Order: sequence, then structure tokens, then C-alpha cells
Amino acid sequence: MNTPLVPALRELEILFRPFLHRKLPLRGRVVMSTTEPQTSATTKAPDHAAQYYRQRALHDIALVITEGLAVNTPAAGTTEQAAVLGDGKSLRLWKNVCRATHSVGCKIAARLYHAGMAHQPQNRAVSPSGINPISLRKEGVPLSKQAMADISTAFGTAAANARAIGFDAVEIQGNGGFLIEQFLWPDTNHRPDEYGGSLPARARFACQVIQATRKAVGRNFPIIFKFSQWKSGQDTPALTQNAHELAELLHMLCDAGADVFHCSATHFARPALPGNPLTLAAWVRLLTGKPTICTGNIGSATPQSHLFNGLLRMLHANSVDLIALNRTLHHSPNWATALRSGQ
Repeated sequence: MNTPLVPALRELEILFRPFLHRKLPLRGRVVMSTTEPQTSATTKAPDHAAQYYRQRALHDIALVITEGLAVNTPAAGTTEQAAVLGDGKSLRLWKNVCRATHSVGCKIAARLYHAGMAHQPQNRAVSPSGINPISLRKEGVPLSKQAMADISTAFGTAAANARAIGFDAVEIQGNGGFLIEQFLWPDTNHRPDEYGGSLPARARFACQVIQATRKAVGRNFPIIFKFSQWKSGQDTPALTQNAHELAELLHMLCDAGADVFHCSATHFARPALPGNPLTLAAWVRLLTGKPTICTGNIGSATPQSHLFNGLLRMLHANSVDLIALNRTLHHSPNWATALRSGQ
């Protein structure tokens, strides 16, 4: 073994140390966060789903977060063919996925989402204010409060279904340009009611979804909330401008029932606020004390690199709890095992 790699391997053990959490104890710190519909009915290969997730869970992954599963309400998926966690066929499919993942000692969470204006065809899409998040032109009709309540209930129903068929947690997707993020950002939320205007008002719908989910699954079932300071593919502006605004948002989400925060960024080491080197995950950990998952180009770093050593220091300092990879594990299922063995 090459000498420069030996200290790195010793430090790498933090990635495989158990994560002790009352609601979501895990065997290690590496998370698979699927970003694309690699399995399920969207690829017309449902029988492959259990094998796909099991193959990755087998290699030192502690938690699998599935591809996005739309809640069971009209135009919730990105397309009419998108995977939905609601009907009997989909529940049987994902029950098999849960069993396969559990068979190798790994836990699994269902990522739940509503696409909002990201739905295709767009003439059926719904949104906070009828504004296209890309063109920023008004192209639709704003959601009524009753429709918003129905969508929140649909999240709760999907989460209850997830729990019933064997999932260990659910993740509510509050990023990616989907409906919850469309409520959070002022350029896509022009509502004149209590769901628009200030950041706390724009966050009201996200909290409503979390509350409905918490009511449906009970006190002890873990809810992960995924969000970002930035829109997908954009570096500016930031959702919150300072620590006070970020704390205000986070405390609302915690009070609503979020247990864990999945902090998305273009790069895991990216500072979240101007004038301070802390990442979004580190800020969330500092301001809430809640467990955090960080993601963002982690797979591109090597054990010998300065950036990877920085990630390990974050784990040792408890400024982040878990690390998530997506495309890396799609292409290299044994990434974590190879890392652990020095390959």
C-alpha cells in the first residue's frame, strides 16, 4: 500500500461508523440519493427495481433514498408516466424494493414530491402563482387553498403508504424546481394571501406539507426535508441572505415536524452565506441541532485530496452527519466498499 494513502484510510473509518439517532439509526454515514428514475415503471422494468437498489445497498451504504415518487394527485409527477406511490401496483413494487434493501442490512427512505410547473404537458401543471420557473412568465392558474390542502393530504397519504409497506423514512423534496420550491422563491410565488410575500409566508406551504405528513405517520417515523440555498443550475441569488433568515426558515420547518435536513448544493464545500465558510449543512446543524445530510459532487473527490480531507473533518467535527452520493453510485455501485478497502 502506498504510504500517502495510509493516514487517509484511517480517517475514512468515520464514514462507516454507526449513526446513532433515535428515529433513524444507521450502520454508517454513506447515503445513496437517487436523482433519476433508473428503475420502476418509468423505465418499463419494474422487476429490475429491487435488484438495482439491493446491488448498491450491498456495498456499505447505510441509507438509500429512492428516486422521486410523485404523490397521488393529478399532475403531480414530472410526466404522466412518472412513478407514483399510491396505487396497488406501485405499492407492491416498492414493498419488494424495501425487502431487498433490508435483506443486506440497509435502510431505505421514499422521496416524495409534487412537480408543480415542472409537470409535462405544462397545460396541466399547477403552481403557486401560475408562473413558469424557467421563463418566469405567467402560464397557468394559481392553486386554490383547497387544492393546496388536497396536495398536502396527498403527501401524508403517500407517507403513510410508505410506512405501511416497509420504508424506514420519507424525504419530502423541497428543491429541484418542484412545487414546494416554487412556493419558497419570490420570483415564482406572487401570491397576495398568507402563502406569499415574506419568507415565513412563502414557507407556510412547505410547513403545511410536513405537518400533514407528520400527522399521517405519527411521532416516531422520521421525516427528511431536502432543500437548497440555490435553484438547480443557478449560483445566485440565495434563498436566505443571512443567518437570521436561515434560522427563521429552519425553525418553522422543525416546528412543523422535520427530523433530518438534506442540504443540496452544487458542491458540498460551498459556503452557504456571504462572509462565512460554513456550508449549508453546517449552518443547519449549528442553528437547529438536527442531523444533516450533505451532497454535491462528493464522488469526484479522492481520499488523498484536500477537499475530501475537509469533508472528513466536517464529519469528525459533527458539522455534518451523513454524506449523499447519486450518479457516482449509479455508475459505481461498490464505491463505498472500494473506498473502505483502499482501492
